[in-house]
Amino acid sequence: MLSSYDYTNELSGENKNGLVYVIDDDADVRESIKWLLESTNYRVEDYESGETFIAQFNENVPSVILCDLRMPGISGSDVQDHLLRRRIDAPFIFITGHGDVPQAVQAFKKGAMDFIQKPFQQPQLQKLAKELFQRRQTLAQNRTLIEKLTPREQQVLERIVNGRLNKQIADDLGISIKTVEAHRASIMDKTGSGTVADLMRVVVKS
Repeated sequence: MLSSYDYTNELSGENKNGLVYVIDDDADVRESIKWLLESTNYRVEDYESGETFIAQFNENVPSVILCDLRMPGISGSDVQDHLLRRRIDAPFIFITGHGDVPQAVQAFKKGAMDFIQKPFQQPQLQKLAKELFQRRQTLAQNRTLIEKLTPREQQVLERIVNGRLNKQIADDLGISIKTVEAHRASIMDKTGSGTVADLMRVVVKS
């Protein structure tokens, strides 16, 4: 999915901070958001409906999605459900009116990163976009670290994360405890983890 993409080019090339998709049936809202973000070097693509966005969305480009919750046709919640079914993990932020907050909370429980209420201010939107792109960079970096592991090391890692002891891992995989210890040391080295807590943070944020 996204883990094989070169994030460096997207996030730093041509002085751009990243790509933001804006989906809202209100042209004035789209234009306002686009102006705010492009003024601080974000690349913006805007769509007037969930249908047009879904038809043209490129899942191989790292992005943040700003989507109106209530739209004619496919709603923002429907767009979110569509991406979830496709197992796409792009950070998703809902744009809501005051009356939509309960729905936005439900969307948040399904994995939306945040929601912002109309009318919103320029600093609020810029701060949120910056935080989410930093999070995406961390995700990409941690995935790269985990991809360095051999298939056997990934098997050991899975068991470490599940709280298995070295002896139990050895029994699970039919290898010696010394071999488990060697794999564990290699995993810690490749992921730059000094402690199991550090390792867990890499796994959780990947």
